[in-house]
Amino acid sequence: MKRFWDHATVEPKDGGFCVRLDGKPVRLPGGASLQLPRRALAEAIAAEWEAAGGRKGGEMGWGDVPLTRLAGTVQERIAPDPEPVALELARYAETDLLCYRAEGPEALVQHQHELWQPWLDWAAHEYGARLRVTAGVVHVPQAPQAMAALAQAVAAQTPPALAALGLAVPALGSLVLGLAMAAFRLDAETACTLAALDETFQAERWGRDDEAEERRRRIGEEVAVAGTFLALSR
Repeated sequence: MKRFWDHATVEPKDGGFCVRLDGKPVRLPGGASLQLPRRALAEAIAAEWEAAGGRKGGEMGWGDVPLTRLAGTVQERIAPDPEPVALELARYAETDLLCYRAEGPEALVQHQHELWQPWLDWAAHEYGARLRVTAGVVHVPQAPQAMAALAQAVAAQTPPALAALGLAVPALGSLVLGLAMAAFRLDAETACTLAALDETFQAERWGRDDEAEERRRRIGEEVAVAGTFLALSR
């Protein structure tokens, strides 16, 4: 769509903050004005709209305002009923990336153990969820107690954290890495590095794959947005 505003500003509203475009509030698809709990988040969203399209009359798309999209998801979809989103995210524990290790070569097997196992140990210590590990891609069932513990951990997240996890967890393929980000134990860049361990190992051995690199770049952008949203909503 075409940019119809000159400036985006932040104003206090109803105990929170709103973003205005030349005095008019940013509105969600449902018609309500976007309401934000933290000034830092509101200012970051205003900065998105200030940059989108370059200037009045310029072309912009929703991809230019990713923080706005997450904030809108929180307000319209998650905050009114967080349970379905939490249940959907908790299912990722059934096939968490960190539980599926390479069968070889030995250098990769060792690399995965050294870099992935500490995060599984963290989940076991933090949430009482000890996940089973296997070699290969054949599904390994997880203990019901571990699944229940991780479901409880997800359900305890705030609506903004659930929105961020909804972006980061599918991109990473790991609920454990997502929860570590939500707990501010792991930053977005490191989470992406861990999730791409196998691919980067193969690239170092066999050479670059442009398609794989582009996919990792897109994942990195998504997870970075999730990490920023988590920090600004804190």
